Amino acid sequence: MKELIKTCKLFSQPYATIAADYISEFEYPWEALCGIKEYILKIGQTLDKDKFFSPSEGIWIARSAVVFSSAYIGGPCIIDEGAEVRHCAFIRGSAIVGKNCVVGNSTELKNVILFDGVQVPHFNYVGDSVLGYRSHMGAGSITSNVKSDKSIVHIKSADGSDIDTGLKKFGAILGDFVEVGCNSVLNPGTVIGKHVNIYPTSCVRGFIHENSIYKDKENIIDKYLKGDV
Repeated sequence: MKELIKTCKLFSQPYATIAADYISEFEYPWEALCGIKEYILKIGQTLDKDKFFSPSEGIWIARSAVVFSSAYIGGPCIIDEGAEVRHCAFIRGSAIVGKNCVVGNSTELKNVILFDGVQVPHFNYVGDSVLGYRSHMGAGSITSNVKSDKSIVHIKSADGSDIDTGLKKFGAILGDFVEVGCNSVLNPGTVIGKHVNIYPTSCVRGFIHENSIYKDKENIIDKYLKGDV
């Protein structure tokens, strides 16, 4: 499992994010979660002032981005070019919102990296997570980022493999082009490979192999073998 959940396996290179140089430093993407705040504050100062403005300390917003007046933007935060932050979105801070992303109605972000083209458009919670290029979370789908007993998050796979992340707060990693169905819950330590479809109302835990369809924990099929989407 360790080879399949490396940063270079979950996201196609070159990495489609303003944080590409940062995320590439880490063998596993959850290792980046602890330094998002510091990274934003570091690169924010270097952003092109013709393309970005800073409405308050620690916040940089692309001039081409659309941010509704009812949205709350907490720093540190970068909202990249072409992104749309809609009505009553709540960005708590330590968030990188990539190019052409959609952060929608009543969606909450905290300590996240959203690669370019990500959509979290309706009533989503995304915390302590990394979402790959053009991944999409359906309405009401969320990441659960803390275990009920507050213990260290482990990543588990169907073959019994287990990885201790060393983190108490870790939501999910979504590879490029992941589709998460409406009202699904991604439990702490969920890692989803590229081009995976998650059925609506799913409760997902552990590692889901790329190019698969998750119907339930006992029914995960190869997308291209079955011809089913």
